[in-house]
Amino acid sequence: MSQAATQSSLTGVLEKIVFSNEENHFLIGQLTPEATPRTDTITISGTLPGVQCGETLELMGKWKKHPKFGDQFQVESFQSKLPASAHGIRKYLGSGLIPGIGKTYANKIVDHFGADTLEVISSKSGRLKEIPGIGAQRAKSIKQAWEEQKVYRDVMIFLQTHNITNARCIRLVKKYGDRTITVLKSNPFILAKEVEGIGFLTADKIAHNLGIPSNSEKRIRAGINHILQTASEEGHTCVDKKQMIESTCELLEVDEETISPHLKSMLDDREICNPIDDWIQLPFLERQEKAIAESIHIIHRSPSKLPPIKKEIAVDWFEEKAGFSLAPAQREAILQALTHKVSIITGGPGTGKTTLLRGIVSILKAKKVRLVLASPTGRASKRLAEATGGYAQTIHRLLGYDPASGGFIHRDSKPLRADFIVVDEASMLDTYLAHSLFRAIPPEAHLLLVGDTDQLPSVGAGSVLNDLIRSSWVPVTRLSFIYRQSKGSDISAVAHGILENQIRTGRLVDSWESVEKDDEVAFIKTDDPESMVEAILSLITKALPRWFSSEMVADTQILAPLHKGSAGTQNLNQVIQEACNPGGRKPEIRIGFTTYRVGDRVMQTRNNYDKLVFNGDIGIVRKIDSENGTIEVEFDERPVVYERSEAHEFQLAYAISIHKSQGSEYPVTIIPIMKQHFIMLDRNLIYTAVTRGKQRVYLVGQTDALAIAVRNQKNRDRVTFLPHWLKEENQRLLNG
Repeated sequence: MSQAATQSSLTGVLEKIVFSNEENHFLIGQLTPEATPRTDTITISGTLPGVQCGETLELMGKWKKHPKFGDQFQVESFQSKLPASAHGIRKYLGSGLIPGIGKTYANKIVDHFGADTLEVISSKSGRLKEIPGIGAQRAKSIKQAWEEQKVYRDVMIFLQTHNITNARCIRLVKKYGDRTITVLKSNPFILAKEVEGIGFLTADKIAHNLGIPSNSEKRIRAGINHILQTASEEGHTCVDKKQMIESTCELLEVDEETISPHLKSMLDDREICNPIDDWIQLPFLERQEKAIAESIHIIHRSPSKLPPIKKEIAVDWFEEKAGFSLAPAQREAILQALTHKVSIITGGPGTGKTTLLRGIVSILKAKKVRLVLASPTGRASKRLAEATGGYAQTIHRLLGYDPASGGFIHRDSKPLRADFIVVDEASMLDTYLAHSLFRAIPPEAHLLLVGDTDQLPSVGAGSVLNDLIRSSWVPVTRLSFIYRQSKGSDISAVAHGILENQIRTGRLVDSWESVEKDDEVAFIKTDDPESMVEAILSLITKALPRWFSSEMVADTQILAPLHKGSAGTQNLNQVIQEACNPGGRKPEIRIGFTTYRVGDRVMQTRNNYDKLVFNGDIGIVRKIDSENGTIEVEFDERPVVYERSEAHEFQLAYAISIHKSQGSEYPVTIIPIMKQHFIMLDRNLIYTAVTRGKQRVYLVGQTDALAIAVRNQKNRDRVTFLPHWLKEENQRLLNG
């Protein structure tokens, strides 16, 4: 085969995809050229978005000689045609492209219809019922998937220069159907607003390529929205107006005069809000914060419906029942919760929050009070139930989601049936969840918020617990004395030391073999990421199974500061998966860069109200149907089925980010901490990680990295408008 530097053409059937990068669409494959024996294949490489085995590709490019693999054709441009031969169709359908058709059904269909197969699927899909095993419903779903795939191919080719992943293209097609390209051409900026995972910068590149002017109204409005949305993703609910204008000018590379008229029209249209002169808010955040303030004041001023309780005697009764005396601060916290309509308890691990909750729940249950216990996450609610002996659930499940209305069932028009509501892990309450919960609380009920303000703030925008504490009119009990003196005392001591700028490591050892079973906290020193990974792997596969039950080992959680890098969650997940759940023995499916297997531990990464699974929920893969491209995950003994296109909603969870661990507790936590994590290392982050461990905490890495984290106290104050609305609501009530 000659090695020409000039451009050449090549046409053939794509037989095999050797490598595919979903992020940039780079592909290495094996192509059978036209008019050659099927065994004579050529290696091709290049950017080939959306192509599948069996397609006929018309390629333009150059021949290159690879030093190891020989002659290759480097693709510079291409056109794709649907396969025309029975062989090509068989490869195409057997690739798993169409849900409902795997290799088995691909062979059956092509054996029956031959080269007419694609025509049958496209325009005579009813004939698919001629194939044994294909009924009316399967034939209909195959036809629907085929139509989606045709649109998807067109969209992929349209977007091939924009580095939009396959998963995101599927989301576009799911949302807009056969209108996708029309929508993209008319207003690409709508993608940044309506399609998760596609940001303003990507939409802006598409707009530029389509010739949309840099000073167009659509672009200016999208840019302003992007700045506000970015601020909300960083936790802020409002933005300084001057700063927002400067940031927008910098982003769009335009001057303030260009932005000003569009900013005014957005304010006039209520697309953005200007509650007072110097601040800008997104409308939904303004509505939610105002509603929080109103709900809190309504609860605060409404009479209680608790039955008569002799509070001091009730606390004495609990002390006698528990067999110990409460400290004055603990006693005062219980009295406060029973007296005031809204109250807060805050403190770190080991300071007695669980004891207080157990006391409050015991007293209220004895008085037959309608009590509701809730927490933002499933693990936290399970822990709350175990600690108090009451029934607890997540806030999402408590409020109940109604798919028909797209909102929660319980709200101000249909409040919860409760006289007393306890919310644990309240530091995780963002503006949206707090707004949804507070408006569903009946005015006569009591509300008790319990949380640790030293943990990482909520993932969503807002700082509700801190704002209420700073409001000065909500009674707050601050617990600081460490009461826990047995199991977990070392964990509490290390955690509180971190807050006090003290570098405490527990027992410091040079290798994992030196860790002892009774070490509650141990720091395993490693010099590089490779030895760190090896130490973590050895702990999980050798030490822990020797010391603890299989259930405790299965619940062990690795908490890493970052996703990327050899010490990040992505690499750790692959390593641990291969060690604990290797391939070759169980059903598996590859989606993007990740292979999922039956038995894998996974975490939901976004709220899905239709499936009733929420950000942070942990589940186990129970079934994989590669024929239909579905994955069944069990969450709290409840099966949830995902289609292949929905698999972006979860990820492997042998290792998760520290941020994702909020509200959870694990019997054993392993925390990699390396200087390569420096961009994320700070006091609150490492404090949060350490306090997730219930019985054992193992830090693995460099002591210098721990020192960096402890000494680095980033300013995590969020800019919110809730304090303003609380003050406004209070003033409104005072004025009558």
